[in-house]
Amino acid sequence: MTGMSTPKGAALVTGGARRIGAAVARALARDGYDVALHYFSSAEPAERVAGEIEALGRRCRLFRCDLNDHRETSALVPAVREHFPNLDVLVNNASIFERGTLRETGRDLFERHFNINLKAPFFLIQAFAESRAGGQVINILDTRVSRSDPHHAAYTLSKKMLLELTKMAARELGPAIRVNGISPGMILPPPGGVVDELERRSQALPLKRTGDTDNLVAAVRFLLNNPFVTGESIHVDGGEHL
Repeated sequence: MTGMSTPKGAALVTGGARRIGAAVARALARDGYDVALHYFSSAEPAERVAGEIEALGRRCRLFRCDLNDHRETSALVPAVREHFPNLDVLVNNASIFERGTLRETGRDLFERHFNINLKAPFFLIQAFAESRAGGQVINILDTRVSRSDPHHAAYTLSKKMLLELTKMAARELGPAIRVNGISPGMILPPPGGVVDELERRSQALPLKRTGDTDNLVAAVRFLLNNPFVTGESIHVDGGEHL
């Protein structure tokens, strides 16, 4: 393990145990941030990512929270602040992605998507703003915010509303807190998806290839390091939104 240096600050990354969240958490650690790593059901992957972050010489603490439960969600930022009073970055990455057209979507599926993908970020941003004089929020959206996907009705609606929340929060919380979003496209196949199928679909994109988590991490770094950008959503999707 490398020696501990003074951190840039601390970042809370929701859904930080796997996939995009894990890549963002590792990148923030490399850039000098201590990391509050949120997870719910992925304890073992979360512990592995935490070990990798600590090997980089940064502090990492795990926070288990069910974002579908408002009481647990409300307690998350205060719990993080107890261990990281210098918390100044919030990355709302955690989400669920379940198939269902308008006709197929029942109340439970609808409410689950809105609780985790929209309400949790809303109240996490609120708590972050209440206890912080400044800082930055990055919401992980989806290229689907630029169109209407009938096969994932609740998911797409929740991400569209998260985009509107990003703009609304940027307007209200500035200048102290900047709020931005990133809309990824074909970065990773969905859980259980097939990489070859993603590659095939990518041939319809202007850039005719898939992306990777490094592309998304580059967007995170741009947003964190450009003090004159707020209320923006960057598409990292190879032109899919076009």
